[in-house]
Amino acid sequence: MTSKVVLDGSRGEGGGQILRTGMALCALMGRPLEIVRIRAGRRKPGLAAQHLTGVRALVEITGGAVEGAALGSQTLRFSPGAIRGGTYTFDVSEAQASAGSVGMLFQAVAPVLAYAPEPSHLTLKGGTHVRWAPPVPYLKEVLLPTLNRMGLEARIETGTWGWYPEGGGVARAEVRPAGTLGGIDLTARPDLERVDLFSAVSNLPVTIARRQQDRAQRRLRDAGLPLRVETFRAPSPGKGTFVFLLAHYGAVRAGFSALGELGKPAEQVADEAVDALLAHHATGQAVDPHLADQLVLYLTLAEGRSAFAASQVTQHLLTVAEVAGEIADAKVVVEGDLGGPGRVMVEGIGFRRQEG
Repeated sequence: MTSKVVLDGSRGEGGGQILRTGMALCALMGRPLEIVRIRAGRRKPGLAAQHLTGVRALVEITGGAVEGAALGSQTLRFSPGAIRGGTYTFDVSEAQASAGSVGMLFQAVAPVLAYAPEPSHLTLKGGTHVRWAPPVPYLKEVLLPTLNRMGLEARIETGTWGWYPEGGGVARAEVRPAGTLGGIDLTARPDLERVDLFSAVSNLPVTIARRQQDRAQRRLRDAGLPLRVETFRAPSPGKGTFVFLLAHYGAVRAGFSALGELGKPAEQVADEAVDALLAHHATGQAVDPHLADQLVLYLTLAEGRSAFAASQVTQHLLTVAEVAGEIADAKVVVEGDLGGPGRVMVEGIGFRRQEG
């Protein structure tokens, strides 16, 4: 009998990442999972709509069984079955009317579908650009190009933008079977080629987007960074503003974003994104803080040794390194102090999809 994995959902960072990492790896390895104290330290502990949708998605993809899949639940038991690709639609609003993150939903299912026997086509509905979650442009422009270098073919596009609190966004994605992923070395950062600056609004005056653009453009040019600029209106049922900065360091990419909210000046939105980019750029390290924690799960599955230099060691990174290494029985070493630059080394297990 395959041994059960038991996780304390309050450990480390204590958020939904433990749930996503644990369920994805257990789905791949056919191991039952019990997770307790889910998001115990959060203001609203337990499963929120986006987490519950991710759980239901993985149950559907694996033909598995689950206990405790309810809003607010702090205990979950998951027994996966065989992974199946195909065409799926997952809508956060079916769990609860909300702007729950489409990006986090994609994070939950993509590593599992990478080892399905056939391609998968996904329609994901919810919040495409919301706080505390990777926006779809980040997944498209930073995460997926990096995974492509490891042998994973996947894409994601935003159709309708979903802002907080209305949600209503739609993203479409495709994940193709990977077979085996290769390791990657991202310890050296090439010279900066350019920064792409995107400033967008939905159902608000376009002058707000231009103010965001002007502020970010001035600061980045003052810093001597080469720019390409685009300002646009984004289709959405709700209102929102967004700045996204995409830094091209040769084949290495880094992404930084900020969202508007009621009472927040456009210039402040721009400053948040620019401050994050400049802080990363100053370290000389290759991998931005958000990519760092998203890469670790894939590196534990990959073949051979991988390494990367991160501009910041975050609690998210430390948590996923601990959980993924433990479940996959992979050696994951994180060097560096919390909040400062660091280096991550992973001895991957060379995971392969089980035929039949």
